[in-house]
Amino acid sequence: MSTPPPPQGPYGPPNPYGGQQPPQGPYASGPYPQQPQQQPPYGTPYPQQQPYGWGAPPMAPPPRKRRTGLVLGIVGGVVALIVAIVVGLAMVGAKVTGGSFPEAKYTLSLPRTLVDGRYELAKDLSDTEGQKVEKEAEGAWDAKDVRAVVGQYSLGGDQTRGTLVVSGMYGRFNHTELTRKNMMRGAAEGAGAKVAVPAQDFHPEGSDGITVSCEVLTQTQLGTQVTVPVCGWADGNTGASVAEVTTATMSQDPSEVDLDKAAATTARIRTEMRKPIG
Repeated sequence: MSTPPPPQGPYGPPNPYGGQQPPQGPYASGPYPQQPQQQPPYGTPYPQQQPYGWGAPPMAPPPRKRRTGLVLGIVGGVVALIVAIVVGLAMVGAKVTGGSFPEAKYTLSLPRTLVDGRYELAKDLSDTEGQKVEKEAEGAWDAKDVRAVVGQYSLGGDQTRGTLVVSGMYGRFNHTELTRKNMMRGAAEGAGAKVAVPAQDFHPEGSDGITVSCEVLTQTQLGTQVTVPVCGWADGNTGASVAEVTTATMSQDPSEVDLDKAAATTARIRTEMRKPIG
């Protein structure tokens, strides 16, 4: 009695290639076996752990290089803004006559670190951007012997984490209150910035009674609105504007910026930069 042929399923013989294994690879010739409840010969095209196939996760974050470029572009915009503030001071501050010029007793320097070592000097821009300040200051302010210092500092030595920019001047100045107010006005009119929180006056501890004015600006850079707190001081020998922007605060709501803290930081910077002559 002969052995009956094996039963055929609804999809044809269980192995259309006979006793041999079917050819491997997506371009093998011949029919493709169809085996229900088994993995197809190409493997599962959309495995659950990789729903978009080929190992590409959905909404992958931009490459680090791209993120770094974005942050550095914003930092460059902040540098331009803070320099424009002091340069703009020469344009918005009409020269005031009267009064005597104080004796020159202090200068400003750019130390290697600021704010108790939190920030490291990344660029000394005194010979470039500082020259713009001196040129505009010549004969424009009620001031004598003006020199400028401009420095860009990076948070912990990493510019992609944050930056602090100081644009300052030293010499012999009259009418320091007007100078400080004009400094805040210059900020509002510089580099396309808008005032989000108007200037307020502070007297931080350790500031030797000097008034520090602070305001919050917003500026659109690379399609992103950046929050920039700006503070400034002016005394008989020195004056500067300070802007501090970090990746954690640059998208902060302007109304939530702690200006008391910003003023205290500025007073600390003044102490670290201001040096007696001789």
